[in-house]
Amino acid sequence: MSSNDERPLNYLTAEEAKEFHKLFMTSFIIFTIVAIIAHFLVWQWRPWLPGPNGYAMIETGAQFAQASITSLFA
Repeated sequence: MSSNDERPLNYLTAEEAKEFHKLFMTSFIIFTIVAIIAHFLVWQWRPWLPGPNGYAMIETGAQFAQASITSLFA
C-alpha cells in the first residue's frame, strides 16, 4: 500500500464512510427516541419505584387475578 493511498483498513472511501456514519447516526437517534418513548409509556403504566404504600396495588392486582383464576376451577 503506498503512502499516498488514504484508504483505511475497512476498505471504504471517505465518501462511503461519511455515508455510513450518517446512516448509522440516523438509525441510532431513531432507536433512542423509540426507546425513550417506550420507557415513558411503561413508566406511566406501572411506575418502577413504589409509592408511599409500597407495591400494595400490585399485590391487590395479583390477589384479584388469583381469585379470578381459582373461581374458574372451583
